[in-house]
Amino acid sequence: MPGDVTIDSRDRLAAELSDRDLAGLDALEHDDLIERSRVWRVWSSVWPKVAAVAIALFLWQVVVWSNWRPDYVLPGPRKVLPQLSDIVRTAAFWKAVGNTMRRALIGFGLSVVIGSLIGAAVVRVRVIRTAVGSMITGLQTMPSIVWFPLALLLFQLSERAIIFVVVMGAAPSIANGLIGGVDHVPPILIRAGNVLGARGFTLLRSVILPAALPGYIGGLKQGWAFAWRSLMAGELLVIIGSKPSLGVRLDFARQLSDTPLLIAYMIVLVIIGSKPSLGVRLDFTRQLSDTPLLIAYMIVILIIGIIVDAIFGIADRRLRARRGLLISN
Repeated sequence: MPGDVTIDSRDRLAAELSDRDLAGLDALEHDDLIERSRVWRVWSSVWPKVAAVAIALFLWQVVVWSNWRPDYVLPGPRKVLPQLSDIVRTAAFWKAVGNTMRRALIGFGLSVVIGSLIGAAVVRVRVIRTAVGSMITGLQTMPSIVWFPLALLLFQLSERAIIFVVVMGAAPSIANGLIGGVDHVPPILIRAGNVLGARGFTLLRSVILPAALPGYIGGLKQGWAFAWRSLMAGELLVIIGSKPSLGVRLDFARQLSDTPLLIAYMIVLVIIGSKPSLGVRLDFTRQLSDTPLLIAYMIVILIIGIIVDAIFGIADRRLRARRGLLISN
């Protein structure tokens, strides 16, 4: 009957519309769940760090309340954080950060090239491993401050002396990271590569180095830590070592409360320093006995180190996730 056909068509149309509505609702609910899951992951990653910072600030304030040291020697967060807020709004601060980061990137970049070449040579040539393998570890254990007398003799009081120390501190760690990563490549992967026809450089490029990448990233991360530490020591030492008499005179002017003389010596220090950096500013605060500003710059240096470490952490997690090595809770 025509009426029955019309009723059936309406029923089918209603069923199709109902299915579409349900599918749309399911999609919206699915998108909402994905968004909530993403927010939860971000919150799960952020709140432990925020809690750790809050606990550190609280413990710091407790030490200040205990009067272990006078307030002018060890100020609390209420004095330091406003100083930190003030300095980050100045152009001079960002110029200093730029100079420091430029030195860090140059030194670390050279360290990556040199350390990678040395590591690759050691893992490929048995004679080189026998000759310098243990020496690389010995160089890695040497404190960066030990290299400064030689750096000053070779490059005098210049930026090259600082970069030399950065390279000597970071390159051995990067080389050891690559060597350790290659040494822990499963032999079955190498045999599989040989079966597939990979030999020599092709085997190194396509099988060994990708398998050694986690260890290499670990070496890069450790190399950056050594580079950053060496850079801070270098900026402090070169500035102090280059102008010891001016530093004494600056402190003498402070003790006499002779503000014009103090400012005059600060101008001289800036002119001789020519390139202000975080290390230079850190030393200025020490000379001026400005403890809140000193701690503020120390916090800045710490934050930069944490940010770079987080970048390496992201690269490491993505690599492990791509290889199925990341366990999700």
